Amino acid sequence: KYAANSMLATRISFMNELANLADEVGADIELVRLGIGSDPRIGYSFLYAGAGYGGSCFPKDVQALMRTATSYGKPMRVLEAVEAVNDAQKQVLANKVIKRFGEDLTGKTFAIWGLAFKPNTDDMREAPSRVLARELVSRGAALRVHDPVAMPEARRVIETDLADIEGGAGRVHFCEAQMDVLEDADALVIVTEWKVFRSPDFSAIRAKLKTPVIIDGRNLYEPDAMATAGIEYHAIGRSASMR
Repeated sequence: KYAANSMLATRISFMNELANLADEVGADIELVRLGIGSDPRIGYSFLYAGAGYGGSCFPKDVQALMRTATSYGKPMRVLEAVEAVNDAQKQVLANKVIKRFGEDLTGKTFAIWGLAFKPNTDDMREAPSRVLARELVSRGAALRVHDPVAMPEARRVIETDLADIEGGAGRVHFCEAQMDVLEDADALVIVTEWKVFRSPDFSAIRAKLKTPVIIDGRNLYEPDAMATAGIEYHAIGRSASMR
């Protein structure tokens, strides 16, 4: 089990590194994914770029295998890199927000769709949304957040995470309705790929946001469709398709 989950985590981190490189060199990670996944020796499973993995299994099992190997004098350098890449990838959405809106986010409000570490669960352990929330709030931002299932657990966890930031928890508004988070928000940030987020009313999104900006941590939408909808779109590894 440790080896299997570590292999899957390795695929995720490798794709995230490729996506970050794609943004720099002007490639489209979706085309890269389609190309390498077409090789039957590789396949498409766990071959999606995003905002990093979380939960209990992958982080725990990667670390357990690393500890076991180290105890036998055989440190696993690949898994050390996998973990380091994943930790850095959890910052990628905050970095995109900062690049677009500046270092000081005081007076800015950001809508967040998706808080659980993956769809169809309320598990907040190691969730990328926690890293994003802390980074944005620590820079002065207010947040309006929604998750289809994880709201009670997310409220508990995020308020605890922000307890050491003066007024931090008070700047996070938990919205029960998906579209309510968009009111008075400067941008929408997508963290978890829930099915209900895949086909929204883009006209309504554009109308509700102060500025029509989507920062998508799961590459849910096609850049061409976003351009047609009049939405400024920032995804993971797809800068070539957004020019």
